[in-house]
Amino acid sequence: MPNLPRIAILGRPNVGKSSLFNRICGRRRALVGNEAGMTRDRLYAPAEWLGKRFEVVDTGGIIPAEKELMASEVFRQARVAIEEAAHLVLVVDARAGVVPLDEELAQMLRRTGKPLSVAINKVDSLAQSPLAAEFYRLGIRDVFPISAEHGLGVDDLLDHITGTFVSSDVPPATADSAFPANEKRLEESQLEGETTGTRGEDEAGSDADGTPGLRAIKVAIIGRPNVGKSTLLNRLLNQERSIVTAAPGTTRDAVDAEVERDGLCFRFVDTAGIRRKGKTKLLAEKLSVIQARKHLERSDVALLIIDATEGVSALDTHIGGYAHESHRSVVLVVNKWDAIKKGPTTTDDYTQTIRRRMKYLDYAPIVFISAQKGHRLEKLVATIAQVAAARRHRVPTAEMNRFIAELHLDDLPFPRGPANKSLRIYYLTQARAAPPTFVVFTNQAGQLHFSVERYLENRIRERFGFFGTPIVIKSRVGR
Repeated sequence: MPNLPRIAILGRPNVGKSSLFNRICGRRRALVGNEAGMTRDRLYAPAEWLGKRFEVVDTGGIIPAEKELMASEVFRQARVAIEEAAHLVLVVDARAGVVPLDEELAQMLRRTGKPLSVAINKVDSLAQSPLAAEFYRLGIRDVFPISAEHGLGVDDLLDHITGTFVSSDVPPATADSAFPANEKRLEESQLEGETTGTRGEDEAGSDADGTPGLRAIKVAIIGRPNVGKSTLLNRLLNQERSIVTAAPGTTRDAVDAEVERDGLCFRFVDTAGIRRKGKTKLLAEKLSVIQARKHLERSDVALLIIDATEGVSALDTHIGGYAHESHRSVVLVVNKWDAIKKGPTTTDDYTQTIRRRMKYLDYAPIVFISAQKGHRLEKLVATIAQVAAARRHRVPTAEMNRFIAELHLDDLPFPRGPANKSLRIYYLTQARAAPPTFVVFTNQAGQLHFSVERYLENRIRERFGFFGTPIVIKSRVGR
């Protein structure tokens, strides 16, 4: 992936930074609402304007004088974004006018010496343009009245910003570029509509034999609040991209980043902690949970993080059910394993507890790690790669036919169907991959008895593996 110039979107809370971020990116990537502090972590997304490609960084609302821990962590995240950026955009609220915090931020950003613009947001019509005049007090020459919600003036802002980029730093947008226009910028268009395991067999990035291709393996990091999801992402990246504190719920937006290891590209998405219904009171938290489920449904592999010090909770099993029902491949990650006092059978005992509490995820491998100390992360990454490859694996029809013949299915005492009719299975074929979906052709209409489905799934796993991935079995009448 080329190093693209970055635009950092900055400002005090609730001035419309995330709305501008979403407008530039072309999709609802960051959470937007009327509550202050909706964005906390740095959010990155690629974008393109008039043939120039770049990256946009959304930051949390900056309150430099705030002493509360979360605000100071947000401020530190914003400082990192400032250091990385080629152009800074200070977003202000036209309706509120210039406030002391705007002046303080403007002074701080001017001292960086970087190209700097002011986006005067919430100018929703030409009649409101005079509201922009007072913002020249901030001492910044390039001032642009805009409406992030409606898109007014954003084109002028982008014309100016991209004009400040050094031409050698801006790769041209091409048809086969990493971030072409029209929603492919986020490399998620291939996954649109895939919420129940119905992705086509010719999944982008998979070769015909099921070998993972160049498309990033998308990995959703899920779990209840405060189990170490953000710590794991930061450790994998070797940098702090998500805010990590002891307070549960410090991640609201889904934070994603790509990591290349051993020739494979992984896109990790750190999602907000999922709570039970009724436990989320703030709009921001409710939207975060919805977005976490959305990212789960668009992922290839889900890492379900379990806190070893607290054991497998009812909410853990609930979240595991989401992953299973959405037909994601799953790796069960037991975090904080370093904090557990261990004996000769500790690992086996814990494994048995997980298997007993999450019987529906019996296909999911279990990896014990310490995200904080970096223990066994190489094992985790290798397991993710194995699971992703198994998810895309295809069994040739000829091999499947030989397999079915060896099972001697006609001799097995399957439950009888309507009118006491014996079940006959004619043949089985793999209809698609990701997830592996098989169609069994029988002499009976309707869904197969669960015992038949379970038997076939177990035999398929014994023969072909499908490590860490669910298997979908459907039935049809006919030969």
